[in-house]
Amino acid sequence: MNSINRAIISFLCLGFGLLQPAHAQFGSFFGPDKTISEQRQDILIKNQAILKQLYDAQPKAKELIEKSVGYATFSNFGMKILIAGGGTGSGVVINKANKRPIFMNMAEVQAGLGLGIKSFQNIFVFESEAAINDFVNSGWTFGGQVTAAAKYEKDGGAYQDATVVAPGVLMYQLTDSGLAAEITGKGTKYYKNTDLNK
Repeated sequence: MNSINRAIISFLCLGFGLLQPAHAQFGSFFGPDKTISEQRQDILIKNQAILKQLYDAQPKAKELIEKSVGYATFSNFGMKILIAGGGTGSGVVINKANKRPIFMNMAEVQAGLGLGIKSFQNIFVFESEAAINDFVNSGWTFGGQVTAAAKYEKDGGAYQDATVVAPGVLMYQLTDSGLAAEITGKGTKYYKNTDLNK
């Protein structure tokens, strides 16, 4: 085995070694040891925590959500290893018309060079029934990157840091450092969790 091959194998081992603690944390939160009821409750508790974090970072977001048809919160845990990576997450959509939570999954596929671990929360705000129904029922996909340069304005009042990502759909993204100045979607797909919606 030449020195180049040994170097590549060593780098791969290092990468997977660094990944183990994160994988353990990820598995313990979404692991199969929890009942359906417990998983639902975890997501609903996380939903409230995400909203609080958003309102702390941007108080105007509360007014926007209160006036909306509905909203959704998602918590993501993602990993990127070498030249390919991805992430998964879970969340809930709240339609104010019936207030029944709709539990959903998210799956992210990304490409790029690097080794890292990231976590973030996404909050969607829906302006119409059509927008929320499309998101829930059509396996909605958010592709590419959207910058927060396009601010949302309604009735002459600007809601800072809300980004239009689709017709009738606004989005906030929270990271460990606070409200993201630039939202990244990276081809993220959102779809119903069949187990939790039984």
